[in-house]
Amino acid sequence: MKYIHELPKWPEFAWDMQMLAEVLAAVRHRQGRHLGKMESLGFDLQNEAHLATLTREIITSSAIEGERLNTDEVRSSIARKLSLDFAGLPRPGRRVDGIVDMMLDATRNRDQPLTAERLGAWHSALFLSGRSGLARITVGAWRRDESGPMQVVSGPLGREKVHFQAPAAGRIETEMGTFLEWFNRNSDIDPVLKAAVSHFWFVTIHPFDDGNGRIARAISELALSRADRSGNRFYSMSSRIEAERKDYYRQLERAQKGSLDITPWIAWFLGCLDRALEAADITLDSVLNKARTWQKIDGTGPVNQRQRLVINRMLGDWQGNLNTSRYAKLARCSTDTALRDIRELLDRSILEKNDGQGRSTSYRLIAVRAKRATDINT
Repeated sequence: MKYIHELPKWPEFAWDMQMLAEVLAAVRHRQGRHLGKMESLGFDLQNEAHLATLTREIITSSAIEGERLNTDEVRSSIARKLSLDFAGLPRPGRRVDGIVDMMLDATRNRDQPLTAERLGAWHSALFLSGRSGLARITVGAWRRDESGPMQVVSGPLGREKVHFQAPAAGRIETEMGTFLEWFNRNSDIDPVLKAAVSHFWFVTIHPFDDGNGRIARAISELALSRADRSGNRFYSMSSRIEAERKDYYRQLERAQKGSLDITPWIAWFLGCLDRALEAADITLDSVLNKARTWQKIDGTGPVNQRQRLVINRMLGDWQGNLNTSRYAKLARCSTDTALRDIRELLDRSILEKNDGQGRSTSYRLIAVRAKRATDINT
């Protein structure tokens, strides 16, 4: 069995445009409708949706590789870099800042050429310590395979299963030169198709010691930003890939062991993108609900900064209920102050009390029924 990069005409990819035309048209239509919905919102709501989507994109792209990032740190880093409100959010660590820098560069600077230097900077941002786990790796430069060929494996030590073996390190300079020349070339390839092909091509070359999947997804985001003609992200491809992780790796493995006709991979990628766009309405619903809630609250009079901070946190990725000690921790105040703030929010019908007394006393926001994203005219 040969891997795709060992075939004589590599990398002369082919795909059946007649077979893909219908699904591509459907994806482009859904893409246009979704962007139209976003453009119908005000500037503040667009920023909120962009912040929520980009946070989810970064969190899930790392999760695909088994790395868990702190959601509040990621959101804080993005908000600070985009000059958005970050009140109450923790100061992010250098590592989170580096990952955010990579994704913002991919989406905000989408029209700049993709170069070896730019990819090296992205890789350096992912591995500030010069290590992947405990192992020291080559950072910001192509891998050297000093410890053997680059392989994708699974299974326990001694019984590993090799799913894929990448091109030898000596080929990378030439392989990446060909890839980057193709990616930067003006062509008549639809940018959504380009996102699918570039993702597969880059991850097959596997030019770095680690982080290839995350960088491949950043390259896809760059291509999709060009397709949207916008640096703002309102749907998350990585969130969908993370939800379909097993199938994602299965599709990659099949294509990497198949022929140069990568139609099945592109069809899967387009289907995944379509499902990502469909799921994006959930994010938009959350943004609209937050706006509607604040409209109701502001209509009853101002709240203090502590209350605003806590309410915003409850309108985000909130889990569980609110109690006095949790309020005090979030707002960085005494429990007495927290209790006064909560009582005022109860009196104004912003919070309501859950069942339970004593130490079990907790509160939740009173739900506001917001107009659903699917009801917005485009």
